[in-house]
Amino acid sequence: MSDELPFDDLDTSAIDEVKKATPALFKVLMHNDNYSTMEFVVDILETIFHKSSTEANQIMLSVHLKGVGICGIYPFEIAETKADAVHKAAEGAGFPLRCSVEEV
Repeated sequence: MSDELPFDDLDTSAIDEVKKATPALFKVLMHNDNYSTMEFVVDILETIFHKSSTEANQIMLSVHLKGVGICGIYPFEIAETKADAVHKAAEGAGFPLRCSVEEV
């Protein structure tokens, strides 16, 4: 009997291609400021990030108490689009609320 497993010579190029095709993921981080209201932050989390009221409040408290909160994890283009939507909504409401995008 051979010590080789029957799959030792298996061609893994298809698996490698799938791994390459899987997009990198990025966190959208919301940063605390001393001007944006808690209600505004919760509204942003509910509307742009589609969070439930409970989850939006938890993230808002993390932003308020820890200085930063994770709004979600997305492929790069989606993460950038959501961060931009936050900036536009904040500017329109007169708040300096900011998000950043960071690779997971």
